[in-house]
Amino acid sequence: MLVRSTRMAVLGVVAAVLAACAPTQHPTEAATHVDDYGTPVGTQPVREGGDLVMGLSNEPDKLDPTTSSSLYMRYVMSTICEKLYDNDASGNLVPQLATALPDISADGLTVTIPLRSGIQFADGTTFDATAVETSLQRHWKLEGSQRTGEMGPINEIEAADSTHVVIKYNEPFAPLTAALADRAGMIMSPAALKEAGKNFGDHPVCVGPFKFAKRVPTTSISVVRDPLYYDAKNVHFDSITYRIMADPKMRVSNLRSGDIQVADTISPQDVDALAKMPQLRVLQSGSFGFQGLYINIGNVDGAGKPVKPIDTAIAKDARVRLAFSLSTDRQSLVKKVFNNWYEPACTPIAPRTSYATRASTACPLFDPQRSKELLQEAGVQLPYPVTLQVMNVPDQLQYAQALRDSVAEGGFDLRIVPAEYSAMLDAQKRGTYEALLLGWSGRIDPDGNTARFLTTGSNGNYSGYNSPVLDDLLGWAAHSTSAAQRGALYEQAVRFIARENPYVYTYRLRNLTVHSTWVTGIEVYADGAVRLGKAAFVADRKG
Repeated sequence: MLVRSTRMAVLGVVAAVLAACAPTQHPTEAATHVDDYGTPVGTQPVREGGDLVMGLSNEPDKLDPTTSSSLYMRYVMSTICEKLYDNDASGNLVPQLATALPDISADGLTVTIPLRSGIQFADGTTFDATAVETSLQRHWKLEGSQRTGEMGPINEIEAADSTHVVIKYNEPFAPLTAALADRAGMIMSPAALKEAGKNFGDHPVCVGPFKFAKRVPTTSISVVRDPLYYDAKNVHFDSITYRIMADPKMRVSNLRSGDIQVADTISPQDVDALAKMPQLRVLQSGSFGFQGLYINIGNVDGAGKPVKPIDTAIAKDARVRLAFSLSTDRQSLVKKVFNNWYEPACTPIAPRTSYATRASTACPLFDPQRSKELLQEAGVQLPYPVTLQVMNVPDQLQYAQALRDSVAEGGFDLRIVPAEYSAMLDAQKRGTYEALLLGWSGRIDPDGNTARFLTTGSNGNYSGYNSPVLDDLLGWAAHSTSAAQRGALYEQAVRFIARENPYVYTYRLRNLTVHSTWVTGIEVYADGAVRLGKAAFVADRKG
């Protein structure tokens, strides 16, 4: 473990290292759109019962909170697997299975989480601190866990009594509460874990408004109302079916016909027309996340494994990756492809969050001439070829094609390979790609948007990037208890990332979800998850 003096010595070198960074500009939003997160059912009259159908834009990976890396898994799990904490519409962290925010010792090394009592998992197992300890231990230690890095430098997890779990740290870890508002905070039935082990995701059992019923691969996932849920009086549907519909036109067609009542990830090409239809409502929010390109630098044996050299110029030479970034015309691309619904993204720090500053959200200038100069300095022949895997859906393909035209000005020959979403998740974990166009739904704390993807040895470090300097910047930012110091460190980290470009940030989407006005209580926030658990059909719906 690095000591403070070592960290500060490393940070003192960073200013000189960053001197070669490209000029930057500050992004302007392509268009102004008003957030509509949806509203809870509240006291309005609703119809009890009924079956909701959601058109889901991609199939989730395994429904296992420990090993999953799919946004679409979060949609399903939001109805069946509550977390210790959650985000609200304002971006605040609020208790869910916990009863209050954590109590943190003065030295920051001991975190005590108070828990709900008198509730049950969907299989009837008692929810208590021992059950929470079991899940947190699994997230922390299970081989292949995607949560380990998100939880920080843990020393010990233990149940203090039936309603308090204690996490002890080797160093303070500021992002913990935010991590526990996502999959690291999902608590699983210890009885189901004991019975299923690594196959838990085939039939997940948690605490939630609904419980898992059935999965038909590539077709649908069904959940049914859980009568054991502690707030069952506020659950209205009998069931929810998530119907897999990768084709955006099919989702739009089924919304119009009423065959589905809600659909996520609506294309900017379709949303304006849908917003004019009186029987539909558009929910939209900004995003904590980002979209962009993973560049495979050293992921040879799989994410999290020791990095190995890859004998290509884009993997070996940061000048080639910087050239790619400089030849990406972010502003023009979002305007051309997404009708101004999206905005450029240039760093992992989301605008309008507490750590967003002009420095931490600055964009590199579009400079194809400088790109060509960098490629010539790197000694590569022009045009330099790059193979890009991209999701086989219209919006992504259109963006990739427009990106190909943009980077061609800077001396690149972008070769597009369409792939299915599940295949791309597999490729990023295995390292079987050169460049991969895939994004992240984002987290409220910047650690969740940075350390997971860029820290040496992390299971989410899909690029296979390895930098002691960046490791220390992100590590010190996570362990600092000073918001001002954390902000300054993330500014330095952002400048370093912009020089090295293991991931090329391109745009930030708006979360666009459309639902029938027959339904109320659907909510979608900036964390990207569509919340259906306490929605209902309106009382005067016919049929």
